[in-house]
Amino acid sequence: MKPLNPSFIFLLSLTVVSSSLGFYLPGLAPVSFCEQNSKGDIQLFVNRLDSVESVLPYEYDAFDFCKDTDENRPSENLGQVLFGERIETSPYKQNDDIRWASRWDYILVSMPHTNIQWFSIMNSLVIVLFLSGMVAMIMLRTLHKDIARYNQMDQEEAQEESGWKQVHGDVFRPPRMGMLLSIFLGQGTQVFIMTFITLFLACLGFLSPANRGALMTCAVVLWVLLGTSAGYVSARLYKTFGGENWKTNVLLTAFLCPGIVFVDFFLMNLILWVEGSSAAVPFGTLVAILALWFGISVPLTFVGAYFGFKKPGIEPPVQTNQIPRQIPQQSFFTKPVPGIIMGGILPFGCIFIQLFFILNSIWSHQMYYMFGFLFLVFIILVITCSEATVLLCYFHLCAEDYHWWWRSFLTSGFTAVYLFVYAVHYFFSKLQIIGAASTILYFGYTLIMVLIFFIFTGTMGFFSCFWFVNKIYSVLKVD
Repeated sequence: MKPLNPSFIFLLSLTVVSSSLGFYLPGLAPVSFCEQNSKGDIQLFVNRLDSVESVLPYEYDAFDFCKDTDENRPSENLGQVLFGERIETSPYKQNDDIRWASRWDYILVSMPHTNIQWFSIMNSLVIVLFLSGMVAMIMLRTLHKDIARYNQMDQEEAQEESGWKQVHGDVFRPPRMGMLLSIFLGQGTQVFIMTFITLFLACLGFLSPANRGALMTCAVVLWVLLGTSAGYVSARLYKTFGGENWKTNVLLTAFLCPGIVFVDFFLMNLILWVEGSSAAVPFGTLVAILALWFGISVPLTFVGAYFGFKKPGIEPPVQTNQIPRQIPQQSFFTKPVPGIIMGGILPFGCIFIQLFFILNSIWSHQMYYMFGFLFLVFIILVITCSEATVLLCYFHLCAEDYHWWWRSFLTSGFTAVYLFVYAVHYFFSKLQIIGAASTILYFGYTLIMVLIFFIFTGTMGFFSCFWFVNKIYSVLKVD
């Protein structure tokens, strides 16, 4: 064998040193091994992956004086060269058809969850169609006939009639604990807008599933910036309920629900600090979150409340009697508790399959990328909460029970209780968590999710019922 060329020895040494230090020469292969055979020509042994083809955003080059004359040469791995094993040719090729943002799509497409997602969507659509049919039947047939009959009746005949018209003088009577209800509704409006914008941006591809912190960061920033909507809705509804303690209302809107979430999150993070976990949020990040809350969200809430109190309260379409009407004896299904329990079943049936994948993403370290399915399920959930609450509200009004304010909020909000029950089932059946600290962390973070979901779903049910009740009594002729 002829002696090796000195330039070749220098180049080989430089390449090996650079690869051991973790960096490569620009435009060169990470490791290129060249050796001179007995005939005097140069044969190149390249350290490449043993796959047939790999898609990378760049292409490896080789030195000109180490270039093989045979283009169809076999590539060899260094370890396989030492053991005398040959491998198949696997050159790196540049694919200009694949965008950099879509480089992981071939992994995501290979995940076997698409059929289950479509089954979930079809299941949810069947529930929505069923509820839509029921609501349409009530609105187009029953209500239309009731309104026509009530408007043609004399006052004496109307007194003998039973139904939802008889409670027109009490249906807009302000609810008990109207301040707390208005606070929940203001926060629910803020959460709804935040969730809608976040999922919409994720569907458009602005929030990559590879960056798991992008979704939460976007949600927190939007929540901070949407403090105005919470203050406005809470103040306007509180004024509609006849409330006068506007300072207390503004302060509770700005601090009650966010304060509960932050205290829970801080306690969970304190446990992570004690355990020495790397998942603990740094103290500086907590200070930054508090600065966003007190420096941006709270002032925006005050601004929204100022404009809300400047506006007049929402005027009901009918007058409220001074003396409350006595509610007749109710059957089992028209009592408040059974109706609230039944009202959360259908909305939960629309989301429980998506909930499984979301919990897997949070606790089982699986990537969640199906934001299109999640956005569609979010829309179906809003529709289902609205229609189920309107349906039960109509049945209660027909039974002459006019306490619909809190019931409309709790009927759809009870979906969060089913969510908590499912989270408990998931903890015992799917996870293998050992230790008191890990168990407290799981249920602590689950309670945050349940509280936010309760406020969100309850707000959707309330505003749908509020529109429904105003609509049916505005077309009713009352002497």
